[in-house]
Amino acid sequence: MRAELVNRLAAAGLPKVEAVSFVSAERVPQMAGAEEVVAGIDRRDGVAYAGLVLNEKGYERFAATGLDELHFTLAATEAFNRRNANRSIDESVEELARIRTDSPVSVSISVSFGCPFEGEVDPQKVLRLAERVTEAGADEVLFADTIGVGVPRQVRELLEGASGLGVPVGLHLHDTRNTALANAYAGLEAGATVFEASVGGLGGCPFAPRATGNVATEDLVYLLHGEGLETGIDLDALVGVAEWLEGVLGRPLPGRVYRAGPAFAG
Repeated sequence: MRAELVNRLAAAGLPKVEAVSFVSAERVPQMAGAEEVVAGIDRRDGVAYAGLVLNEKGYERFAATGLDELHFTLAATEAFNRRNANRSIDESVEELARIRTDSPVSVSISVSFGCPFEGEVDPQKVLRLAERVTEAGADEVLFADTIGVGVPRQVRELLEGASGLGVPVGLHLHDTRNTALANAYAGLEAGATVFEASVGGLGGCPFAPRATGNVATEDLVYLLHGEGLETGIDLDALVGVAEWLEGVLGRPLPGRVYRAGPAFAG
């Protein structure tokens, strides 16, 4: 089913799809069998297929699959990084620096807007970490609102502070408190050029208590198209993917546009 989902998203015009995560199947059983998923993908020209890793071991698995883009994640707080990656922030940065690859490297900084274990996160600490990962090889940096506590003011502050990194910056947003689209719009105005989302609003994090899904891809695309931005994504086809996924899972998804219809922004 996961390979079929990737194929359907690519067919809808998504320029990039994070297809799999190369993480411990023991700790995150939902992500087991990444290599089998990759083998089932029908690769399409013009689509970048990415794999997520937390460490060098994950990178070795990524490299063996021939995927196009490496996604590396670490956290802005020690407590969350130890729970998610089983290592310190410094150790994660060192692992990133040791990875040598010709593939583009996108780094996501989890809990950039707030941590379930340490509470509020100093934006200057996040920006210093963004500088460190850029020096360690990141070609792109995303600030992740892992537990959905961020508000537009924080988004603007972080993105304005990251304007001198010299690499594209973006957002990975969860909609736990119904602020994801407002944050995406604030990010767009503040210079974000990359947004990570999940069809139907699925997602979450096993190491973040009460975390809910990402902003729905179709909701975000509806907003972008309504603002006159060209994404190359077929919104009607994307809504169709969400409808198909609802049938596969046998339950309604959190996304709104796939239920209400794309209206005038298709």
